[in-house]
Amino acid sequence: MSEALTMRTATPADAALITHQRRAMFAEVRPDIAAETFDAMDINFLAWVRTKLENGTYLGWFYVNESTVEVVAGAGLWLMEWPPHMVDVNPVRGYILNVYTDPNYRGRGLARALTQTCVDYCRAQGIKMVTLHASPFGKPIYDKMGFEQSNEMRMNLG
Repeated sequence: MSEALTMRTATPADAALITHQRRAMFAEVRPDIAAETFDAMDINFLAWVRTKLENGTYLGWFYVNESTVEVVAGAGLWLMEWPPHMVDVNPVRGYILNVYTDPNYRGRGLARALTQTCVDYCRAQGIKMVTLHASPFGKPIYDKMGFEQSNEMRMNLG
């Protein structure tokens, strides 16, 4: 039997839930990382996401199981201040992050639908550039949606 799921938007009261889903996502992708490292990430991320939720630069959406009221999937959109560029003069870019689906609810298109909600929000706001970092699990979804590899490079100074 298929449960009825409803999408809802995140509020500042969801900061701990977003932090929990983020940790679950990273722990699944990187089981080699020590719990203490995740603990430090959680403490710092919780403060960061709470502030961003309060000032409206982090938006989030969840799928909720109507019968259990359990949040079963979520995704976030960070509205990043960005210098105007020849590709897009808008000083805001969308960054999709924290896309997570509970293992018991995978394969139902929830991650794709949440990601599409983020993309649709950006399009409605006139934001032309949306980026994300894909896990091995998410990459096939994002490829099918039209996301492309970019020429971004990075250097870890830590």
